[in-house]
Amino acid sequence: MSFVTAPFSAEAPYFRREFTSDGPPDHARLQVTALGIVEPYLNGTRLGDEVLAPGWTSYRHRLQVSTYDVTPLIRSGANALGAIVGEGWAAGRLGYEGKRHHYTQRPALYVRLELTYGEQTVIVTTDGQWTAGAGAVLAASLYDGEVYDARREPDGWNLPGFAGAWSPVELLDWDLGTLVPTVATPIRRVEELPPVETVIRDGKTIVDFGQNISGWVRLATTGEAGQSVTIRHAEILRDGALDTETLRTARSTDRYTLRGGGQEVWEPRFTFHGFRYAEIEGPFDEVKAVVVHSDMRRTGWLDTSHDLLNRLHANAVWSMRGNFVGVPTDCPQRDERLGWTGDLNAFAPTAAFLYDVRHVLGSWLEDLAAEQREKGFVPWVVPDVLSTPSSPTALWSDVAVSLPWALYQEYGDDEVLRRCYDSMAAFIRDVETRLDDKGLWSSGFQFGDWLDPDAPPENAGGGKTDRHLVAAAYLAKTTREMADTARILGTADAGHFASLAERTREAFRAEYVTQNGRIAGETATAYALAICFDLLDPAQEAHAGTRLAHLVAKAGFKISTGFAGTPLILPALSRTSHLEEAYLLLLETGCPSFLYPVTMGATTIWERWDAVRPDGSLHSTGMTSLNHYALGAVCDWLHKTVGGLTPLEPGYRRMRIAPKPGGGLTHATLIHTTVHGEVRIGWRVTDRLTLDVTVPDGTDALVELPDGQTAEITGGSHSFGCELPGKDGPREPYTMDTPLKTLAGDLAVWRALTEVFAKHFPGIPLDGTAPEAAAYSLNRIVGFIPGASEELKNDLETALARSR
Repeated sequence: MSFVTAPFSAEAPYFRREFTSDGPPDHARLQVTALGIVEPYLNGTRLGDEVLAPGWTSYRHRLQVSTYDVTPLIRSGANALGAIVGEGWAAGRLGYEGKRHHYTQRPALYVRLELTYGEQTVIVTTDGQWTAGAGAVLAASLYDGEVYDARREPDGWNLPGFAGAWSPVELLDWDLGTLVPTVATPIRRVEELPPVETVIRDGKTIVDFGQNISGWVRLATTGEAGQSVTIRHAEILRDGALDTETLRTARSTDRYTLRGGGQEVWEPRFTFHGFRYAEIEGPFDEVKAVVVHSDMRRTGWLDTSHDLLNRLHANAVWSMRGNFVGVPTDCPQRDERLGWTGDLNAFAPTAAFLYDVRHVLGSWLEDLAAEQREKGFVPWVVPDVLSTPSSPTALWSDVAVSLPWALYQEYGDDEVLRRCYDSMAAFIRDVETRLDDKGLWSSGFQFGDWLDPDAPPENAGGGKTDRHLVAAAYLAKTTREMADTARILGTADAGHFASLAERTREAFRAEYVTQNGRIAGETATAYALAICFDLLDPAQEAHAGTRLAHLVAKAGFKISTGFAGTPLILPALSRTSHLEEAYLLLLETGCPSFLYPVTMGATTIWERWDAVRPDGSLHSTGMTSLNHYALGAVCDWLHKTVGGLTPLEPGYRRMRIAPKPGGGLTHATLIHTTVHGEVRIGWRVTDRLTLDVTVPDGTDALVELPDGQTAEITGGSHSFGCELPGKDGPREPYTMDTPLKTLAGDLAVWRALTEVFAKHFPGIPLDGTAPEAAAYSLNRIVGFIPGASEELKNDLETALARSR
């Protein structure tokens, strides 16, 4: 048994072999895989509904094998096995360095057919009896697209009796010990989207499918033999035409040449694209977008009274779908599409809530551990195709610890900790050797708070927060997760990791925290890390929360965090009793903010907060993906705070249900399918709060209402109600004579007023906390301004009116 390859160069060679069956077998099992993307056939029948199989794993360590029961397909007499193998991840261009042939020089096929006749077993496998030929698939690049000439498809090539002059295959030496059963969730065609708008421009048709996706276009076309249809893909339009800048060098172009003789339906099978728009040149009758990704089971939903917030949540879901194509990637469109560890680490709790990711991420963690054992480090991308080693870095490399921990919290199965323990411990022990004499991770490369919006455009890691502060904080978190893992599993090194966790926590406090709780650097990310990672004592945490709320308000409730801080900024605010500031930050629509991309028509999460600028131009840095899930990590707070669901025990056998309404939201519904069953939480605000809860049998929950009431419940449906704190009746309307101090106490109106002053007097601060603010009013302030314009007065009055 071995792999076979074509004796000629081709991006998608065809393979076939005939065999004879003396009669119907009792059982027939076919195993197939490839170095490349395989589409297998038996007697002309396409096997299975997987696409892009076997997916992308760390092929030199783990190559997944699909298994099919083909008993009904075996005929008495002559039979034929066939397969097309596209170059895929194994042989094609892969990675932003532009390299090819990371795993093999040519696509290669492995097949093992086991036929059982009573006590006799017959094996048909890939060997020298196979032949290879060329077919209709002329190009099959993941980045550049597929070229298919229907005139070249050999009739009957995958049926018995084919008489084509094909060449004997060559055997390829490959370690069969790498073959493993398929673990990851198969990639499938999951959904089809019709066009929402079609425009003809310069003889070409621009099709808008209304949603940024991963997948391809299926079209029906009628024409003469030799006519071609070319399909180009893009995430965005500029002046009505495709803008392919976000693709970088990926051509993302498919071409179909007609055979002629009636309507033909075609879709590519050896490539995929990230796109919302398609430009079609040539004849076609119908077109649809085919959504393609790992066929995971949906497990989490959230719906609220706020349309933009619902779209933000939907964008995170779509970005996850677009980037879980076998491997959890950074983006599905450009010449990258790599399994970046930092993106997944930031998003992991959200991913595990939205979908059942046990299989797809379980497989990915096996690849991570295999690469780590071989190389001695956790790669920044898994599978690793980078040309340089990956030094250990916070939030990226420590996914080896935090992802298994997140999966344990979601599913409650300590087997994931057991399987990953050696990998987790190896990472922590390696970083332990790099600590300075103070116990700090203070040297070496770090990504820091990647893509902080205040970082220089050409330096995504050059944000406000000290990179080694980020590293020290994340190390304190991951060593605690490691210590807890060791305790749960009862390992001999549990005491060592517990001691290390305390050492790293105290090292962070000594270096970066004042006695009262200020954090070095005074950035939102620094405060969020310290608060959420339990690095402060209670008094320090309260003060840190106040400082964080001040920084958030000072920034006009615009986003000022990147990958490291964004998942934690809202939790840090709400944890320290600054729920109002959290909602103001969440619901801000100016640039940069969580909702700004939504106001700009985004249907997925962007790589940068301002990937598309307010004037519609792209942030031209070469890093402007419009489908990057990492910053969608905000949804974890939406699930826990707006929806109100948090596990108190791993797997939700015991949970907390504590929705915290705010931001003017009047209702929300959260549904989550846990390993014990479905949890449903629905709340509505009228003159009071009504809360309806359903939890699965065999579980119990602590219900906490906003007024401080608590209740313990078990499986079944329950209803609660309470008055909302602070609802003491309507307040008097604000006027131009209301004292500044009073206005400053209302965060929403104060934000609106400061925006007015920033518009008219850029750079001049308005301080509502000054001692004299109690005596000053807006009318008095305007009176101090020589020649104050009517526009200023009107803008101030409008801001006040909106607060009523």
